[in-house]
Amino acid sequence: MSAVREDFREILSLVRPGARVLDVGCEDGALLELLTRDKGVDGQGLEISPEGVAACLARGLAVVQGDGDRDLDHFPTRAFDYAILSKTLQQMREPRHVLSELLRIAEQAVVSVPNFGHWRVRWALLSRGRMPETGALPEPWWSTPNIHLCTLRDFTTLCDDLGLRIDACMSLADGKPARSIDPRQPIENWRAETALFLLSRKTEAGVVAPAKSDLFG
Repeated sequence: MSAVREDFREILSLVRPGARVLDVGCEDGALLELLTRDKGVDGQGLEISPEGVAACLARGLAVVQGDGDRDLDHFPTRAFDYAILSKTLQQMREPRHVLSELLRIAEQAVVSVPNFGHWRVRWALLSRGRMPETGALPEPWWSTPNIHLCTLRDFTTLCDDLGLRIDACMSLADGKPARSIDPRQPIENWRAETALFLLSRKTEAGVVAPAKSDLFG
């Protein structure tokens, strides 16, 4: 397991064995292959690039070519137990709609986003007056695929607006082991380079289930 990406490790720990999983923006299928091998999931990928689709098929994975901005609308409601969107939401044209659709087609969503409130980002803007380049945001502003960057505070506010519950959240930074956090704590908006969320819908009555004390460390 030493070669497995840290965010993949955390996603693997969140998904229950044998679950139905949709990996949106699955790229070459590395995560989906890991989930299939180690958790026995019934997995499917959605990938926009022909090269990614070909790589998934070469791994023997079920994948369809499609655009997460448009094609999630065609999936049946509750067709999956988990919908995964790893480091891709900020590249979507309509992230609010995409996030809402993930929680329509799946009982839970696993979503990771780079945090534009991280201290290195703030320092780059303050000290150099330029768009930052960090481990989570490595591309220069003129070539980045990211079009809707956000901070942790922005993301938790969007979850509230959409009636989503944060079941768990992990911080990833500097290649260190992930740690469980409460993303609503102001200090985490400075510390987390990338945040990985496990999300679900709030209850039908609109009441948020009590947070478990072990979820946010």
